[in-house]
Amino acid sequence: MTQRFPIAAGRAAPLGATFDGDGVNFAVFSQNATRMELCLFPETGAPQRIDLPERDGDVWHGYIPGLTAGTRYGYRAHGPWAPREGHRFNPAKLLMDPYAKRLTGHPVWHPALMGHRDGGDDTVIDPRDSAPWMPRSVVEDPAFSWGRDRAPRTPVEQTVIYEAHVKGLTATRPDVGDPGTFLAMSSDPMLDYLTDLGITAVELLPAQAFLTDRFLHEKGLTNYWGYQTLGFFAPEPRYLARGRISEFQQMVARFHSAGIEVLMDVVYNHTCEGDERGPTLSFRGLDNASYYRLERDPRRYVNDTGCGNTVNVEHPMVLRMIMDSLRYWVEVMHVDGFRFDLCPTLGRAGDGGFDPGAAFFDAIRQDPVLGQVKLIAEPWDIGPGGYQLGAFPPPFLEWNDKFRDRVRMFWRGDAGSAPGLADRLTGSALQFDHSGRPATASVNLLTAHDGFTLRDVVSYTARHNDANGEDGRDGHGENYSDNMGVEGPTEDPAILSARARRRRNMMATLMLSQGTPMILAGDEIGNSQGGNNNAYAQDNATGWIDWTEPDAAFHAFTRAMIGFRARHPLLRQKLFLHARERAVDGREDLFWWRPDGLPMQDADWTRGALNALAMELRMASGTPAYAETEQAIFAVFNRGPAQTWRLPVPPDGMGWHWRIDTAVPDGCPDPGAGRVAGAARIPADSVSVFVLEPAP
Repeated sequence: MTQRFPIAAGRAAPLGATFDGDGVNFAVFSQNATRMELCLFPETGAPQRIDLPERDGDVWHGYIPGLTAGTRYGYRAHGPWAPREGHRFNPAKLLMDPYAKRLTGHPVWHPALMGHRDGGDDTVIDPRDSAPWMPRSVVEDPAFSWGRDRAPRTPVEQTVIYEAHVKGLTATRPDVGDPGTFLAMSSDPMLDYLTDLGITAVELLPAQAFLTDRFLHEKGLTNYWGYQTLGFFAPEPRYLARGRISEFQQMVARFHSAGIEVLMDVVYNHTCEGDERGPTLSFRGLDNASYYRLERDPRRYVNDTGCGNTVNVEHPMVLRMIMDSLRYWVEVMHVDGFRFDLCPTLGRAGDGGFDPGAAFFDAIRQDPVLGQVKLIAEPWDIGPGGYQLGAFPPPFLEWNDKFRDRVRMFWRGDAGSAPGLADRLTGSALQFDHSGRPATASVNLLTAHDGFTLRDVVSYTARHNDANGEDGRDGHGENYSDNMGVEGPTEDPAILSARARRRRNMMATLMLSQGTPMILAGDEIGNSQGGNNNAYAQDNATGWIDWTEPDAAFHAFTRAMIGFRARHPLLRQKLFLHARERAVDGREDLFWWRPDGLPMQDADWTRGALNALAMELRMASGTPAYAETEQAIFAVFNRGPAQTWRLPVPPDGMGWHWRIDTAVPDGCPDPGAGRVAGAARIPADSVSVFVLEPAP
C-alpha cells in the first residue's frame, strides 16, 4: 500500500531538510523556478512527489509531520528550459539537495543524467527520468555526544601541517581497521604515529561528497583527489565505513583528544556539474542562472577554475550556502579550519577581477564562528590576474609555491638562486609583510598532493604520468627536480646517498624557515608515486602511501627537525626579520655572513656562483617583553664544496653549539664537535645549525 504524506507550510529557514523530532521541514532556494516538487523515497511503497506549498521570497518550503531521520529524498524543479537565457530547468531530473547532510552514494553514469540531449545540441531538452541513476539525499539528525571535546586551538606559530588523503593515508596500513576511511584516519596507530612525529594539524584533501568525472569513468579511472564537489554539507560516502556521518565527528573528536587539529580542503569555486555539456545533478537544475557565473552568452559558463564552471559567489543566496556550509563543518562537525581551493575565484567581482575586499572575504572575516578557525588560501586560479600570492586579507594564510620552487632550485644548484632562498628563509616578506600580516601567513611547503613527492623530486627529472591516460601531457611541466644521475629507482649507493642527503637538506630548510610548515603525508617515510606528478586519478598503489618499507632514517630525521623547531622560538616568529636594531640590546635581528666572518655586501648577493648562505637570526625587533625568547641561531645552507666558516664572536658566558648537521643521516653532528670556537668546517651539500647557549 502506498503511503501518502500530508504537508504543511513549514518554514523558510533553515535551508535543507531539518528533523525536529516530530517531522521534517524542507526548504530549498530557487529564484527562477516556477514550481518545486519534493520527491520522497520511502522504504516500502512507491516514491511520492509532493509540491512544496510555500514560497517565501526565493525559498520554497514545506513541513511533513511524522517523517524521521533516515528519510530519503530529492527535488524536481520546474521552470523555463531556455539555455540561451541561462535557464536549464528539467523536471525529469532528480536533483540532490545542496544542503543534504548525507548522500546514499554517487550518481551512476548514464545518459539520463544529462538535462540536454547527450552528445548532441545542449539546447535540446532530454526527457528521460534520471532518478534510477541518482543517489538520494538523506535527512540526518547530526547531534553527536561530543563529551569533553575541546578544539586544540594551536597557535599558528606552533602549527605543523600534515596534508593527507583520507583513503591514501591508511589504504595500505596493516595495523588499522576499516582502511581508507575516517575511522582509520583516527585509529590508535595513526594518532600515535602523528603525535610522535610532532604533527599539530592534519589537512584533509576534499572530504565533502564528490563525483568521478565521466571521462575518468570511461577510462576506468577514479577521481581520487576529490576536487569535483557534489555536496557541500555531506561527507564523502566512500570514506564512511558504516554510512554514518557520526564517523566523521568521531574522527575529529579523536584527533582533538590527541591535540591535533583537523583542517579541510574545500572546493567552493566550482561544482562537479562542469560546463554546458555536463550532467544535471543539483545546482544546474535548481537554478542555473543563480548558482553559476555565466558568460555574456548565457548558454556558456565562466571558467576561471579550469573545471568547466564557476560558482556565482556574488549571489547572496549562493554566498549564504557557502557560509552555512563552513559554519556547519565548524559548529556541527567541529573542524578547526579550511584550505580554500582556487581561492582567488571566490574573490572575483562582476568584472572578473580579483578583489581582496570581495563579499566572500568580508563575510568570513566578520563571522564570529569562522573568525576563530584557521583559514588558508590557495592563491591562484586561471582567471584574469589569477596569481595572487600575498594579496589575501588577514587572517588568511596562503600556500607559498615560491617557497617550494626556490628551495628546490637552490638545492638543485641553479645559478642565481641563493637570494631567492634568503627571501623564503625569512618569511617571504615581499609578499606577506603588509596589512598587519604575520610571517606565519606563509604556508611553506616542499611538496603537496599536486606534484612530485619529496622522494620523486630527487629521483626524477621528468614527469611520468602515462597512467593518467592523457599521453603524459598533464601535470606540472617544470618541477625543479633532479634525478641525481639516474631517472627513477637505482641501486647505486652513491646516488642513493646523495638523494637522501638532498631530502634532508630540503626538510631542514623547511623547518628552519619563518612561516608555517606543511609536510605532504608520506614524504617523511620516502613515499614515491613512481614519477607521477599528477596522481589525481590514481586511486591505487600509485596514489596511496606505501607503508611496507618506510625509510626509517628519514622518518627519524624529520621527527628530529620538527622537534628542533618546536624547541626554538627563533624559528617560529610572527614578526618579520628585516635586520633592524632591537631596543633591548641595539643588535640587529638578522645578519647574513660570508665564510670569512664579514657581513654580506650587495656585490656578494649578485655573484652567480653564490652557492652558500649563512644567516644569524635573533628575536625580531619589536618583539614584546612577554614573548618567548631565545638568544641566537646561526645556520649555514651550503650546496657547494666543504668550506670553513667563521662564526660570530659570542657574548661572554655564551658559546655556539653545533646542533644540526645534515651531512650525517640522523642530522646529529659528531659528539666531539660540541661547542664550536671561532670557526667550523661545514660539510659539502649540507645544512648546519649552531645555537647560542650558555657556556658549560
